[in-house]
Amino acid sequence: MKDLSRDQQQALLALARNTIAESLGIPGEARPELGDEIFDEKCGAFVTLHISGRLRGCIGYIQGIKPLKETIVDMAKASAFRDPRFPPLRKEEYNAIDIEISVLSPIETVNDVRDIKVGRDGLIISRGFNSGLLLPQVPVEQGWGLEEFLDNTCYKAGLSAVAWREKGTKIEKFSAQVFGEKERGGSKPS
Repeated sequence: MKDLSRDQQQALLALARNTIAESLGIPGEARPELGDEIFDEKCGAFVTLHISGRLRGCIGYIQGIKPLKETIVDMAKASAFRDPRFPPLRKEEYNAIDIEISVLSPIETVNDVRDIKVGRDGLIISRGFNSGLLLPQVPVEQGWGLEEFLDNTCYKAGLSAVAWREKGTKIEKFSAQVFGEKERGGSKPS
């Protein structure tokens, strides 16, 4: 998938916000125009919600199982109402949320951890039935280097921090086009 234009990013952010508003029974703005072919492409995507800079929900598909526009609708609802780490979003919180979307590239196997670039790559680490994923922006936000990024992805998978060094642990990477309301300064209601 090629990178989304600023207008396409704005349309997806508006779609996510309107989806959450409708689910809360809040009148939303007009549905954005989603006629561009890129919105029908299948790719993985995450919708992340923050309130005052703190995580409030984040759920996504790591692979393209639905068209992008359907994925954003599904993940906006899931992030707002079904992230098991948080209670469902309340109406009173709606105006405080900042929405961020990460559109993922295809997943690649990592054979050498030196091929991972912090800030560009997201990680998936799996071993047996355990699997954990961290988006590319997480280590940057946390100030982690490569080893801390690998350690924390292992923790997310429910594994020991050093599991990434062990034989039988699978490491995969992906990149993401990440954009949100906060840096766009526009689509969030006042």
